[in-house]
Amino acid sequence: MTKYSVLLVDDEEDVIQVIIRRISWEALGFEVMGYAHNGLEALELAEERQPDVVMTDIKMPYMDGLTLSKRLKELYPTVKIIIFSGFDEFEYAKEAIRLEAEEYILKPINAEELGEVFGRIHAALDREFDEKQNINMLKNYYLESLPILKENLYTALIEGRVPEQDIPHEMMDCQVSLDGPYYTVALLHNSQSLSPQGINPVLITMSIRKAAEERLSARWNARFFTYLGDIVVIAQLKRQEELTELTDSCEMLCRIARHVCNATVSAGIGRAVSELRLLPQSFAGANEALSYRVIYGRGKAISISEIAPEEHSADERCDENSVLHRTETLQELFRSIRMDSEEALEGKIERYLSQSVPKNPSIQDYHFFLMELVTELYRFLHSSHVEPERIFPQDEDVYRMVQQMDLRELSAWLKRSCVLAQQRIQENRQDSTKSFVRRAIEYVGRNYSDQDLNVEHICGYLHVSAAYFSTVFKRETGKTFINYLTDFRMERAVRMLMEEDEKTYIIAEAVGYSDPNYFSYAFKKKFGMSPSKYKQSQGV
Repeated sequence: MTKYSVLLVDDEEDVIQVIIRRISWEALGFEVMGYAHNGLEALELAEERQPDVVMTDIKMPYMDGLTLSKRLKELYPTVKIIIFSGFDEFEYAKEAIRLEAEEYILKPINAEELGEVFGRIHAALDREFDEKQNINMLKNYYLESLPILKENLYTALIEGRVPEQDIPHEMMDCQVSLDGPYYTVALLHNSQSLSPQGINPVLITMSIRKAAEERLSARWNARFFTYLGDIVVIAQLKRQEELTELTDSCEMLCRIARHVCNATVSAGIGRAVSELRLLPQSFAGANEALSYRVIYGRGKAISISEIAPEEHSADERCDENSVLHRTETLQELFRSIRMDSEEALEGKIERYLSQSVPKNPSIQDYHFFLMELVTELYRFLHSSHVEPERIFPQDEDVYRMVQQMDLRELSAWLKRSCVLAQQRIQENRQDSTKSFVRRAIEYVGRNYSDQDLNVEHICGYLHVSAAYFSTVFKRETGKTFINYLTDFRMERAVRMLMEEDEKTYIIAEAVGYSDPNYFSYAFKKKFGMSPSKYKQSQGV
């Protein structure tokens, strides 16, 4: 029997313990993943664990059960809600129905009745799971949702194989409408090595695609197709600034895929472009962003605009002829400098030289190749915010020097230069990350009394997505932003409590809490006692 998770929410500890003891959870196919005493606490737990079922009382402090149910349905549409209350009023029942609650139960709770309720919910969850995993359904969905004509057009657009003047005609023939005004390519990659055993990976990919269409299609007027095993999303934006919101939408999709499909999905988001002919640039950026999952972790959404915000697109770095002559192996070499180990980097250098050095060249051809290599290396260093003087001696004419090298000397020089560039980029990345977190911490220090301060607020200040900010902040500090903010406010509250003879409600407002009762609740949760008792315990 499949086991599902339950979150219990009631401000009365006794009621929760009675429910836990009286129900044979394992026999019914459930496990209690935790419990909360108010809606705010329940939302935090739901974000961490994403329960399948939430059973909540209505009347609770700080956030009641109906408000909690509404927020949960907005964030996790598949969650099952059971509302129980001692208030036998028709308005509550009507609101519960409007919120699509599975059941509305009156206190005192009858164990037998509640067992029947959970039995019905388990059956409903089984049906939904079977529907998502049903092989025949997924095959039919695959055939219905991937018309070959449209798939070929989308593939040709991201590969740059449709001449600009032919794009309108091709779109009309395929009955495709892409009005923009901005376009972004996002890649969804399923880590097959982390996929559940016994299920065809192709079917899991189709299940992920269906979830992506449900979450992203309407908001981003998106188009979906499969390309080399990944799911490609062409999203349409009204403003370039919507990239951060798209990144957060993809981050939520990654979480849902892990919960619903038991799959580890990473998302790479390219830059926004204003013309369909430029989609290959956005696609290349999405590919590069996806490769950064080895640094930022699998199962996350990564935007190339956030991890390389100053780097210019290919058209801006050099003219069209230069782009055409840049080899694929050189791009792999530059990507290896950013991403790979020193050993792997040396292998890419050897591959680049073996494939790119002209065969039987004239002196002029060989010198041209060397000048192009040094030029591209300089461009790469600038785009990576590495001063060339930190790689090459200031009094050395690099162009003249390399022209005097044979192939063996060139190989040794290129390896030294690339390894040194790799070290400088890693140092810059660490400095950038620390600066990023330092700005957030400094902002908290100046604005902790702002009652509206939250993740969305500070991300707007830093101009980054919540997904990227949360990942970096927790990696550098060991805490989520909310935990850090709460701890900071509590430290300030303790200082005011010890040094100033102020009322609790004044301290609460001074450290960013609009509700003095919730401040006291949070303080007691942190220190194990109320503010007044804490003050007495310190002999003040």
